[in-house]
Amino acid sequence: MALLKELLGHPIELYNLVKFKMNGSGVPKADLDSLSDGLRVCYKYLNDVSQNFATVIMALDIKLRHAVCIFYLVLRALDTIEDDMTISLERKVPILQNFHSFLYQPDWKYMNSKEKDKQVLEDFPTISGEFRKLEKVYQDVIADICHKMGHGMAEFLGKKVDSLKDWDRYCHYVSGLVGIGLSRINSASGLEDLMTDQETELFNTMGIFLQKTSIIRDYLEDQLEGREFWPKEVWSRYSKKLSDLAKPENTDKAVQCMNELITNTLHHVPDVLMFMSQRKNPNLFSCSAIPQVMSIATLSTFYNNKKVFRCMTTIRKGEAVTLMMKATNMEAVKAIFYHYMEEIYQKIPSTDPSSSKTKQIVSSIRSMCKPSSGLVSQTNYLPIYLSCIMLLVAFWWQYLSTI
Repeated sequence: MALLKELLGHPIELYNLVKFKMNGSGVPKADLDSLSDGLRVCYKYLNDVSQNFATVIMALDIKLRHAVCIFYLVLRALDTIEDDMTISLERKVPILQNFHSFLYQPDWKYMNSKEKDKQVLEDFPTISGEFRKLEKVYQDVIADICHKMGHGMAEFLGKKVDSLKDWDRYCHYVSGLVGIGLSRINSASGLEDLMTDQETELFNTMGIFLQKTSIIRDYLEDQLEGREFWPKEVWSRYSKKLSDLAKPENTDKAVQCMNELITNTLHHVPDVLMFMSQRKNPNLFSCSAIPQVMSIATLSTFYNNKKVFRCMTTIRKGEAVTLMMKATNMEAVKAIFYHYMEEIYQKIPSTDPSSSKTKQIVSSIRSMCKPSSGLVSQTNYLPIYLSCIMLLVAFWWQYLSTI
């Protein structure tokens, strides 16, 4: 990420950031002292629910930082309502559909959630209070995206994700709209040009790519919580019930099903790369690039991997930190994608039903991402102090993930 890369040359600043994150705040002291009490609480909640995203936000220009923080917390509160399986459909649907209106109701909060992020609902008055302090142009974007997302979530509470078209539509509602919202906030800040229709669609595609990766990754967790987001059009070819894919006797079929979904998800990569190539602001580029490279690393880790149906699987923490520090320019991002396409290509089984389609899309992405000859030498020779601080960052990441 841009912030960590910048801090690598300044060990004291890195130490201060680590110290304040360990104290429960994602904001360095110099910035923390200038915040209102409400914003301090919001940044604490942001750090509690997503340490990764909190750190990325601190790399943003001050014109964007508070708006994106509030945007994230509002959508996390909305998502927490959707995920809470203890709320009846009769109660949940109207909450989702009207959630955008709660932004303008100072006293609205929800106290009965059983989800781990329930604090953003229980203290929603603090979040909505800071929302109403934002410039109107930011308020309008956040409220509009919240409105559309709430109605989309409510739509899929009443039906399953049956077809691949449904899968795309659901991912648009819960993640594509996030990309569109961030794009509109960027445009409103003046740091990026106004969006064209093509750029809006690219933002949507980027969100869909991230959400499909998350859905593939979260199969076991969703099964434990009683949620199903894998499209029936695909899994029904491999099993009578989606839950049956977790049974040991069905592992081979489960892997083939997952491989097909990963292949479908990879078809969004060309648009993701086009989107990345159009980012002009360096900090915005890094903030956009980090989740993309994390996603492609996750897809590579999961592809043809039987272990993911037996235990929760993620990319290694050290690998994640390395990706964050490298994803600072387009050539580096292309090199990262090329590396993981090579990994996937080497793992494609000839007996897999989707093998020909997988080879085709992987080969296409590789041709788009072949790195320049000078890129490798740029990352091979690091000052000793930089290597030491990288180890410190990796240790810090592991510690925060543990607590």
